[in-house]
Amino acid sequence: MNEQPRNEPVIRAEEIFEGIRDWVAIESPSGDAAAVNRMADHVQAGLARLGAVIERTPGRDGFGDILKARTQWGGDGPGILVLSHIDTVHPIGMIQKLKFERRGDVVFGPGIYDMKGGAYLAYYAYQHLVRAGRQTPLPVTFMFVPEEEVGSPTSREMIEAEARKNKYVLVTEPARDGGKIVTSRKGVGRFVVEVEGRPAHAGARHEDGRSAVRALAKLILEIEGMTDYARGITTNVGLISGGTGVNVVPQFATAEVDLRVPDAATGEEMVARILALSTDEPDVQVRVTGGMNRPPYVKDEKIAKLFDHAKMLAAEIGFDLQDCPITGGGSDGNFTAAVGVPTLDGLGVDGKGAHTDYEQAYYSSFEPRAKLMLRLLETLT
Repeated sequence: MNEQPRNEPVIRAEEIFEGIRDWVAIESPSGDAAAVNRMADHVQAGLARLGAVIERTPGRDGFGDILKARTQWGGDGPGILVLSHIDTVHPIGMIQKLKFERRGDVVFGPGIYDMKGGAYLAYYAYQHLVRAGRQTPLPVTFMFVPEEEVGSPTSREMIEAEARKNKYVLVTEPARDGGKIVTSRKGVGRFVVEVEGRPAHAGARHEDGRSAVRALAKLILEIEGMTDYARGITTNVGLISGGTGVNVVPQFATAEVDLRVPDAATGEEMVARILALSTDEPDVQVRVTGGMNRPPYVKDEKIAKLFDHAKMLAAEIGFDLQDCPITGGGSDGNFTAAVGVPTLDGLGVDGKGAHTDYEQAYYSSFEPRAKLMLRLLETLT
């Protein structure tokens, strides 16, 4: 009978639970640089205690710092990039409403599912290696991004550069649909539609006005009509604004548009359609800006091979790992897959309710998901 050495550390769900508690307690909305940096301070302190080689890049444009930590072994050669984000969509104070608490298998908390739970699993796997006195065949770089929830505008360049230095990328976004990981994602586009008409008094000189809101309303219907589920295309007008007063024919109106596409060719087609929007309303001008924010993440042969390896490891641990069909949600994995580096995403905790007031993770997923992350680090060569 093979008994585990007495001095070998054990992966324990309760210890993971306590670590995730500490991370969730530090609220870190994307647009609050100071709050995100408090989270980065906490993560950096833990990584420093483990002996990691740390590089911290100051934030810009109102966002927090980018934190990067490399294992103290393995030199500077190509290795594994573990990609996480430490920002959340939740505002400061949300933890008073969405309290961190466990009810049976469900653990609630703002950002616990997307994605502080998964980010902590990566840290925990590294901690386990250090405690056990073991090294991985490849060097590992852990990267913690401050603004993924708003599209990674300040970190994308560094993410892509770091990915190109490595052989594999593991992304700790949450698991999907009962524990499935992600091997493909739609590309994401973002656009702003600005309409300018002519103001007038809505009662005395209505006929002199040219309503920007009226013109925009027609454009909204046109944009929404571009959705084609059969082709995997969705368009969503998520934000609108316009007008200055109820008794004024509105001169200005604006809409912000989200686009999701399954592949690069479809992305080019849809970007051209949206940028070409115009109106037949007289004396009204339309200006459309934007483009693809995240490229499509397509499951190729290299990604399929990496998934098969993860599936084998999961079977050894004791669970059946599946990947989900292409998902419409974007992540930083879109960037790394698009530059040709084999990427596995959705390696974080299982749960549901991302971005909601009932966001939750499943306690039962903590231990097996930590073991999977650990085994990936130990076996990729």
